[in-house]
Amino acid sequence: MDQSKIDALRAKPVPAFSHLIDGRHCAASDGATMEIISPIDGQVLTTVARGTAKDMETAIASARAAFEDRRWAGQPPAARKKVMMAWADLIEANALELAVLGVRDNGTEIGMALRAEPGSAAATIRYYAEALDKVYGEIAPTQGDILGLVHKEPVGVVGAIIPWNFPLMIGAWKLGPALAMGNSVVLKPAETASLSLMRMAELALEAGLPPGVLNAVTGEGAVVGEAMGLSMDVDVLVFTGSGATGRRLLEYSARSNMKRVYLELGGKSPNIVFADAPDLSEAAKVSAAGIFRNAGQVCVAASRLLVEASIHDDFVAEVVKAAEAMRVGDPLLVDTHIGAVNSETQLRQNLGFVDTARAEGGDVVTGGDRILTETGGYYMAPTVVTGVRPDATLAQKEVFGPVLGVTPFTSDDEAVRIANSTVYGLAGGIWTSNLSRTHRMLRDVRAGVLHVNTYGGPDNTVPLGGMGQSGNGQDKSLHAIEKYINLKTAWIKL
Repeated sequence: MDQSKIDALRAKPVPAFSHLIDGRHCAASDGATMEIISPIDGQVLTTVARGTAKDMETAIASARAAFEDRRWAGQPPAARKKVMMAWADLIEANALELAVLGVRDNGTEIGMALRAEPGSAAATIRYYAEALDKVYGEIAPTQGDILGLVHKEPVGVVGAIIPWNFPLMIGAWKLGPALAMGNSVVLKPAETASLSLMRMAELALEAGLPPGVLNAVTGEGAVVGEAMGLSMDVDVLVFTGSGATGRRLLEYSARSNMKRVYLELGGKSPNIVFADAPDLSEAAKVSAAGIFRNAGQVCVAASRLLVEASIHDDFVAEVVKAAEAMRVGDPLLVDTHIGAVNSETQLRQNLGFVDTARAEGGDVVTGGDRILTETGGYYMAPTVVTGVRPDATLAQKEVFGPVLGVTPFTSDDEAVRIANSTVYGLAGGIWTSNLSRTHRMLRDVRAGVLHVNTYGGPDNTVPLGGMGQSGNGQDKSLHAIEKYINLKTAWIKL
């Protein structure tokens, strides 16, 4: 990465962003805006439109009109593929601009942002562009003079509510399969990370996506998100974020048209380290990165470290060493390992969890404090807490910050019990050289994604989805397409 190019992009003023509806930029219906605060320095970066329920209704109406006249759904698969490939090319061509804009907005360190945001988004859009003309209907094995056909059709209008931690990556997980199947989409970005996603939506229009097929409305979840959830004209709602918001969206579905709702919610992922792990030093470094990169603001973050008692002290010392070697600071410097916490609200919440952990008997062996206060930004030292009971708050509640809770175990069965002792089931890790143990743990630990002797890295070829209160449905892979299609049976007498 070229630091001088990053610095030049950092120096550029960020223009105000407005809604994108029916292929045009438009202000909020009442003219209201809201300030965007950069977590890097706590200063106002720009403004975005503060959307109203009326704005959301207008965007949904635009998406519905685009779907009904089939300006996108009616195009041949090859034509849709051409547009999506061009979109991916534009994302890639503007990758550094998108990454720097996103970092200024949400604080992710630039090295991770380049790979995980525009890099991942472009790859995801290409993946579904390649897949869209390979989704076939079916011929049923009926008997007699009957031909049974199963058609796969787009559902209609998709509402997508995107979180602030990886808006481009997670946005592409929703947009890729939804648009590939011919749906129209209305995006609702996060209040504290709208900018790069809005810019990516603009690039879709530049690539040739017809007006109205992709609309984007900024604003508060309690206003525009609620309007989307209660709409009678949204057919599918997809969301990544907190369990509390997920519950509200399910309620909105029941109160409106019973739209399908797919949720990727929180996690409290166990990272289980056995004494026979193939390389304990490597396991410690990867475990530290698995919780502390992006300041712990990762849905699958390895936030619970379960360590076999016989190696507990030595392994924790290695993790602490790795954590203390990670540089926290300005996320637009290429040598920064851990960037800023997304907002002051999130930072206060993180520190509150540390206070609670201490009160419940945990031992903060490193970190636990706000740092770099002189910058005006929101920074927190990577924090390791030992002596965390399986029923402690730190073991049960998602922090979504750079806070690691450590719990010892003495047997495989105990490790499984502790791993499965939360309401979540999103991800986990297993470190062992024992093949039989590996397969038993893969069988018994309840999680949608399990890493073995590594942590992080699954690509678009495999699904991501949770169990329990970590949600339902799948992002990524061909399985994600199933959320965005309807099956229609044709029963034909010959």
